[in-house]
Amino acid sequence: MDDVFTFRNRLIGEYSSFSRSFSKVAAPDILVKVEEEYARGRYWPEPLIQINPNYKRSGTVQQLAKEGVLHPVCAHIFQAGKTEGKSADLHLYVHQMQALAKAQNQQSFVVTTGTGSGKSLSFFIPIIDRIVKSKAIDPKKRTRAIVNLS
Repeated sequence: MDDVFTFRNRLIGEYSSFSRSFSKVAAPDILVKVEEEYARGRYWPEPLIQINPNYKRSGTVQQLAKEGVLHPVCAHIFQAGKTEGKSADLHLYVHQMQALAKAQNQQSFVVTTGTGSGKSLSFFIPIIDRIVKSKAIDPKKRTRAIVNLS
């Protein structure tokens, strides 16, 4: 296979020929306009290229639980591949570790990072850790956290 750009250009060329085969434009002025629109790329967008950064890993939930930073139960709750039956340590990115450190020190924090970089875990791990730790101290049933996802 060619590189992705050559492949795209070949595909568009073939599609252009195919789409033009449905009708014949007889009026010269309209044919000129249609050809201009095809040449301008009106019928297909330019390729969208996005760089997906590789976020730096900094540790695992399981290591933090072993070190006593997180409650041991967190090591069982937060695992990669758990729903597929292939449990593995859950690796955390630097920004998640930084958020967790802020939460452990009862500091407010905001996480702004790319899609799919684990923003939700940055909040849920400290929340669950705090719930499990407080429940170990006082097992009385009560509301310990409210999460609003709107």
